[in-house]
Amino acid sequence: MTYLCYVDESGTPELPGTSSHFVLAGLAIPIERWSQADGEVTEILKRYELDQEELHTAWLLRSYSEQSKISGFERMDWAARRSAVQRYRAGEILRLRKAKNPKPHNQAKKNYAKTSGYTHLTIDDRRKLISEIADKVSKWDFAVLFFEAIDKLHFDENRTGRTVGDQAFEQVVSRFEQFLTRQGDPKIHGLLVHDNNETVAKKHTALMRRFHEEGTIWAKIHHINETPLFVDSKLTRMVQIADLCSYAIRRFVENSENTLLESILTRADTVDRVAVGARHYTSLNCTCLICNAHTPWGKKKNIRKAL
Repeated sequence: MTYLCYVDESGTPELPGTSSHFVLAGLAIPIERWSQADGEVTEILKRYELDQEELHTAWLLRSYSEQSKISGFERMDWAARRSAVQRYRAGEILRLRKAKNPKPHNQAKKNYAKTSGYTHLTIDDRRKLISEIADKVSKWDFAVLFFEAIDKLHFDENRTGRTVGDQAFEQVVSRFEQFLTRQGDPKIHGLLVHDNNETVAKKHTALMRRFHEEGTIWAKIHHINETPLFVDSKLTRMVQIADLCSYAIRRFVENSENTLLESILTRADTVDRVAVGARHYTSLNCTCLICNAHTPWGKKKNIRKAL
């Protein structure tokens, strides 16, 4: 049996960057269940006329201000909504193009390009869509989630000898390897499938080669084959699901939004009721949902020494 572990991130690993946390998440599924998982997500997306679009959770859950400015928007059918938003956005682009400052114009073009496939759905529609998919993932008893959520204010690169990004990747790789080892079958293998980013690809490929040679701090690598495969997330539905997972985790650790997390956390790799696959690297006094799930019976340990 082979497990495909789809990996994506949320937030920025740089200090200070644009987020207080950096999250790297991997969702592993047996290769023979890929078709089922992909089909179930696509079936939901079809109901929202999004099966030909990328499922990008952060852009889907943004508020599109023009929708509230279009009279009767919610009463329109989906085709009319698309048309109305397209006309409104075209007018905004023309207006901003005349301004002396190019930044608002460039930002608007980027925002509109990222969200153009979703404009027929209200914010409530889009929230419902993401909740349906998260609920579907929560029922995949064949799927296993691994993640590292790092509070960058509590991470000392000089002490650890690692960057935030390297720490997160090593932890996810270690937990995936430990899960595969626990299956007790030398014929079980794993493969990492990562959203493509040229800088990250080079770094993670080099790290994985070193892990194969030396192991990680936590585990020797016997079951994970090759270096990660880097793919275009627009074309790979399961990487988009990993994106949903990493987004849900970061929204929880940064903003205490737990609606999506409660669904996602059910899939965390668990041993004796302890979510060994999930960790929030933060203050020693944190008693959040993730920290309690990661420690026996919710009893807080020193998370810097936890698995």
